[in-house]
Amino acid sequence: MPFKLVFRADAMILVEISQGSIRADHFDEDTNNQMRSAEMDIIDEERQESRIRQEYNKKVRPHPLQQGDLVPRRLEDVRRPPRQGKLAANWEDPYRISQVHGRGAYSLEALEGIDLPNTWNISSLRLYHT
Repeated sequence: MPFKLVFRADAMILVEISQGSIRADHFDEDTNNQMRSAEMDIIDEERQESRIRQEYNKKVRPHPLQQGDLVPRRLEDVRRPPRQGKLAANWEDPYRISQVHGRGAYSLEALEGIDLPNTWNISSLRLYHT
């Protein structure tokens, strides 16, 4: 999509040119020019859609986690009990954030105050709602 917005055409990778593809084998310059002019007619609509998506994404703000917040931790496949199969829980009991390291890295502690080893990425955590 970014390539199309900048150069107003779909990208053709080198493998398509060297190994051959339907698009490269059946290239016709007259047909290509007609298709390019049709694409030029709708390029403004595509840019407007892109602008709308970009504005929507600016309004979505992630909630940064802070020290003291309660967060459940995502269970990886290796930590799930194999006897429970696909019905095993995806998230583990809430933990408290003991330290914020920045760039999405957090140290956790159990609610009893026992520190967990390692740091945890924000992708494995979410805000706990009671």
